[in-house]
Amino acid sequence: MHIPDGFIPLWQCIIYFAIAAPFVYQSIRWANREMDEKKIPLLGVLAAGIFAIQAMNVPIMWGTSGHMVGAAMAAIILGSPFAGVFLITVVLIIQAIMFGDGGVTTLGANIINMGIISSFIGYYTYTGLKKIGTNEKAVATRVFIGAWLGIFIAALVCAVEMWLAGTFPLVQGLFFMGLYHAVIGLVAEGTISAVVVVSLQKYRSDLFNPRPEVIPS
Repeated sequence: MHIPDGFIPLWQCIIYFAIAAPFVYQSIRWANREMDEKKIPLLGVLAAGIFAIQAMNVPIMWGTSGHMVGAAMAAIILGSPFAGVFLITVVLIIQAIMFGDGGVTTLGANIINMGIISSFIGYYTYTGLKKIGTNEKAVATRVFIGAWLGIFIAALVCAVEMWLAGTFPLVQGLFFMGLYHAVIGLVAEGTISAVVVVSLQKYRSDLFNPRPEVIPS
């Protein structure tokens, strides 16, 4: 899902940076307000984990790739979609500058897709499905749906951005990006996010903000 340099015209890149900037600013404010001695190590572990899972790329035609994102998981664990935006932004900057994974000029678009869309859709799907229940099985289901939907919608938006840039044909782009990430969401993103969130809530509930809803079994 990382869009490389040269795949989007510079004038479109500027627009995406302008859209992403307010969210990144608010995510920095969230970090300054919420991070303490207990959460900083968790933030580091999540960032390292997200970096690792995003490195496992599945090639997709026209030069992009499919992979897990991890933004929804981070947002749910840390209790805010801005947490996901903050973590993904940090990871994407390191990936682009130090490892050439994703472009510098396309950083705004990548933050929108993997950071903003995945975090907000994943987090608010999770909280919006609260009526399903608050036991472990219900929480796992809500996390799974939120994480899956977040990565799937982000992939579709990425395809639209590439089409607007003249890089992807629209129908084929939506089909392949959607199909690959729908499968990735089912077998990896949704499942791993659900396992991690429920496990942390059960064994390290002190790390969560707000306190977890899950009822110990």
